Amino acid sequence: MGTTLADADLVLNAPPRPRRRRRRGALAPYLLVAPLIAAVMVALGWPLIQQFLMSFQKFGMAQQFGAEPEWIGLGNYIEILGNPTMWLVFARSVVFCAVCASLSMLLGGLLAILLTKLSNWARIMLQVSLLLVWATPVLVTMVIWQWLFDARYGLINWVLSHIGLTGMAGFPWTSTPMGVFTIAGITVIWGSLPLIVFMIYSALTQVSREVLEAAELDGAGPLMRFWEVTLPLITPAIMIVGLLQIVWDLRVFTQLYVLQQAGVSVDETNLLGTYIFRLGIGQGQYGSASALATVVLLLTLLLTWPYIARMFAQQKGSSA
Repeated sequence: MGTTLADADLVLNAPPRPRRRRRRGALAPYLLVAPLIAAVMVALGWPLIQQFLMSFQKFGMAQQFGAEPEWIGLGNYIEILGNPTMWLVFARSVVFCAVCASLSMLLGGLLAILLTKLSNWARIMLQVSLLLVWATPVLVTMVIWQWLFDARYGLINWVLSHIGLTGMAGFPWTSTPMGVFTIAGITVIWGSLPLIVFMIYSALTQVSREVLEAAELDGAGPLMRFWEVTLPLITPAIMIVGLLQIVWDLRVFTQLYVLQQAGVSVDETNLLGTYIFRLGIGQGQYGSASALATVVLLLTLLLTWPYIARMFAQQKGSSA
């Protein structure tokens, strides 16, 4: 049978079904994440807008009882940025964040590598221990570490005094700024390790054995294989968890606030989280606190932008 002109016309004018299917497939991921994006925008977007608007207002205790806020433009920002105390707290927070994030990533990476070398039962025990650490509430963790660092009955002072540091017997950790930052740093690192270990360990398990064996056949030793093969492959996971650590450690609040209740100088131990809390809730200067919170948000984006840019570059390279 021959093909008629009508049949040919139907074929030529047939709808491009494969293209429509591809378009639907391309839209599917966006439709799936749309509810999550909407929930985030409602839960975080609206409070951020309110905070941003409040940062341009004189908003104090009177406004909490119904008084109309007064618009003062950049007045709160000028006051905050011109306050030497704020810059001291900011510098202290950056140093604390750098130390805690660096040690957390180092210890977490070493524990993740250790997990790959352990036997099955030892690996399971360590993973369960990490899960218990992760599941323990922060306040419970703080109580435990405060007991350990107790001046009279704490295990830490007892161990240090029995290994030759006799001056550490009865040392009041929670009464000195350095002692408070030490305990706070340990608790922050302690609580951060499980996520770091699990993420890096998961990335390590995805490294192909064939690639490592090929590098070994080429004469690469264990250190060279890790540095040249394994580390580049797990860098995306390291970048993500490192970014999270910077964000979390820069806004530490609970650990430090609990330790400050022991009587240490608040002015000498404030970090950005506690400083904003005391400025707003403690002193009723909600406009100034909102301005400082906005500045901290911008500074956090500035500090984390190199990590974000590198992650986007790696994703583009992997998808190309």
